[in-house]
Amino acid sequence: MRDFQIPGRSMVIADNGMAATSHPLASKVAVQILEQGGNAVDAAISAAVLLGICEPQMTGLGGDCFVLVKPAGEERVIGLNGSGRAPAALDAGALRAKAAVIDEGSADAVTIPGAVDAFVTLAKDWGRLGLKTCLAPAIHYAEQGVPVAPRVAFDWAEAADSLQGTAREDFLLAGKAPMAGQVFRAPKQAEALREIALEGRAGFYEGAVAEDMVGALRAAGGCHTLEDFAEQRCEYVEPITGTYKGHELIEMPPNGQGAVAILLANMLAEFDIASMDPFGVERTHIEAEAVKLAYDARNRFISDPSEAGKYLDHMLSTETARKLAALIDMERAMDGPGKLAEAVHKDTIYLTVVDRDRMAVSLIYSIFHSFGSGLSSDKYGILFQNRGAGFTLTEGHPNEAGPGKRPMHTIIPAMLKKNGRIMLPFGVMGGQYQAAGHGRFLTNIVDFGMNPQAAIDGPRAFPHDGVLDLERGYSEAVGQGLAAKGHKLATPETAIGGAQAILIDEEGGLLWGASDPRKDGAALGY
Repeated sequence: MRDFQIPGRSMVIADNGMAATSHPLASKVAVQILEQGGNAVDAAISAAVLLGICEPQMTGLGGDCFVLVKPAGEERVIGLNGSGRAPAALDAGALRAKAAVIDEGSADAVTIPGAVDAFVTLAKDWGRLGLKTCLAPAIHYAEQGVPVAPRVAFDWAEAADSLQGTAREDFLLAGKAPMAGQVFRAPKQAEALREIALEGRAGFYEGAVAEDMVGALRAAGGCHTLEDFAEQRCEYVEPITGTYKGHELIEMPPNGQGAVAILLANMLAEFDIASMDPFGVERTHIEAEAVKLAYDARNRFISDPSEAGKYLDHMLSTETARKLAALIDMERAMDGPGKLAEAVHKDTIYLTVVDRDRMAVSLIYSIFHSFGSGLSSDKYGILFQNRGAGFTLTEGHPNEAGPGKRPMHTIIPAMLKKNGRIMLPFGVMGGQYQAAGHGRFLTNIVDFGMNPQAAIDGPRAFPHDGVLDLERGYSEAVGQGLAAKGHKLATPETAIGGAQAILIDEEGGLLWGASDPRKDGAALGY
């Protein structure tokens, strides 16, 4: 039980259904869908699409998604890869002639949006209410507007300069980022959503909306065609799993970085994490070093499934994890993890919904960088993701940019299973942080017995670009101890990531929801 004299959040408890999202309005709409007789898939689609209006800097129709679904009455988990492909005319050689990396704000970085096809497929295969009902709340709020929430306003101001051309007209108010409380409307997107509601996937990937998107991308220098959009399809996949101290961690296979989260968990299992101070020097140091090594593997191997499949067994192997964990020096932070690991490697919204029948959905949906590429279509105001920036231009690399390929993705939904039953759908937002965040959340739950809200609330650390970011929740003494081990410390400008989770209490018949205070969201149930 938390100390009620210290600011914090209580778990939200319900027995019928629960939704946890990063915006209260999306959580409310999801619960309303459940109350109308919809299931967890219907509610998740409604909330996700609405979040494109509530948090347009984070997600939208021009983005991708990955989804895990546990059907009602069974414990199997189904994966759906809703990530888009590079256009058929993409030429890595031509891109290399321009620069060493793909320009994040260019049409070259725009892959075909995959989320809409995934939502249409989910509604058809697993939903109850139909696509029109699921999209109705987003259409309403796109027209009527949504008051901008405080964290959203903060993020909006940070990224406003990345918006280009008509996107500045669509996503700024009088040329400026909206402040908290100002109302944001997206009437153009309401029209696009109506097309999707009436025509299904054809309303987005064919006809007027597709023509609008292709026209905007071609005008920006892209090689996208109407055929690229018409051919985009989501794909059902088999989730991948790893075991951590009696718990089964369920993740999506590549091109997402779920294998990185499993590799990290396997490495952490080599240490007696439970004996350490959960927010002390030792645990934070070990976790940071393990993250460096796991992300080195990610950068080598995670790519389009056709390529990444060759390396998947290596990444999921406990022997790989054991060898990498042995490289960690308990007294000193490593430089150049890639060189150390060479011998071993030879060869941003998240939501979860659980309904009364205990169907569970773990869904993540993103446009990659804040406001994606910063480019949008003219007539329908579709903001394009820049997932193509996740490709490398290194010739021969598994993740080399290429026609029809899907780039490495940072976004990963997850579920946790114990004793053969799904106990906890969860996810952690925050771009590159997500696999590290899964490891932190998992060990908070398993090693330290935290409830999901406490596991989310605790301070976070993340090593990247030679720096260890420490949130202000860490004590000064911990910072000093980490510095003494050679870590170069920094305080991040914004909180690290965000998270949602729902604990399924089979014995008590209850759902316990948690939502990250780093965002504006909430868990709601009925």
